Amino acid sequence: MLDLRPNCECCDADIAADSPDAFICTFECTFCRTCKEGVLDHTCPNCGGNLERRAVRPAALLLKYPARKERTPVKPRP
Repeated sequence: MLDLRPNCECCDADIAADSPDAFICTFECTFCRTCKEGVLDHTCPNCGGNLERRAVRPAALLLKYPARKERTPVKPRP
C-alpha cells in the first residue's frame, strides 16, 4: 500500500489524511480541491488521468476515532 502524501503536489498545501478535499489520480498523485478545480481542470498533470476523491484510509479513522477501551457485550445466541 502506498503512503498517503500529506501535501498537494501542485501548491504544497497540507492535506489531512481524512480530508474530503483530497483527490488522487490512478497513480495516487495527490492534489487539493482548489488545484483540482482551478489550475489542473480536473486532470492530473503527471499522467493525464481524472482526479477522483481520495478514500479515507482506516488508519486515519483510527486516529480520529480511537478504539474503545471497554468491550461491547455480545448477546448469546438462543
